[in-house]
Amino acid sequence: MGVWGAGNPLVDADVAALLALNGPWPGGDSAMWWISQTWTWLPLYVALLWALKRRLGSWARWGWAMAVIALSLAGTDLGSARLAKPLVERPRPSHEEVLQAELHVVTPPGRTVPYRGGAYGFFSSHAANHMGIAVLVGGLLGGGWPLVALVGWALVIGYSRIYLGVHYPGDVLVGASWGAIWGSACLAIWNRMLGAKRARTA
Repeated sequence: MGVWGAGNPLVDADVAALLALNGPWPGGDSAMWWISQTWTWLPLYVALLWALKRRLGSWARWGWAMAVIALSLAGTDLGSARLAKPLVERPRPSHEEVLQAELHVVTPPGRTVPYRGGAYGFFSSHAANHMGIAVLVGGLLGGGWPLVALVGWALVIGYSRIYLGVHYPGDVLVGASWGAIWGSACLAIWNRMLGAKRARTA
C-alpha cells in the first residue's frame, strides 16, 4: 500500500472503517450501484431547477444562479479529479491487493467483471460534487429542510462509494468537506451579488 500502508494510525483507522461499512447487505449491491450513478438523479436535478426558478422569480436571477452552481461544480470536480487525485496518488481500496480477500466489490448489472473505478481515490469526486450542490442549492432555496434533505442525499451518495469498495471513508469525508467549503463560498458569492444589486436599486 506504499505511503498509504499499514502502520499509520490514520490509515489503519480508515481501513478498519472501510471494512466495517463496506457491506454487503441484502439488496445493497443493486441499490448502492444505482444511487452512485449521476444520471439516476436527473429527475431530482430537474425538480431542483424548477424549484429554484419558482423561488428566484426572474429568468435573469435563475441564470445567475446557474452560473454560480457551475462555478461550484468546477471547483469541486477540478479540485478532486485534476488536483488531489494525481498529486496524492492514493490507490482506491478496490485496487489494493492486500484488501481483496476482505473487500466487497460489486458487479454492475449487465457486466461480468466487478466495478473498481479509476486508479486513485483521494478524494471522492462524488462526495465533493454532490455536497457542493447540496450546500449551495439548499442555501439558494432558503436553507431549512431543503438544505438538510440535500445534505442527507449527498451523504447517502458518499456512502454508496464506500459500499462499492471504490473509496475509503476518509476519501468521502475529505471530499464532502471540500464540497461543503466550495458550496458555502459560492453561496457567499451569490449573497454578495444579491446584496450589491439591492444596494444599487435602493
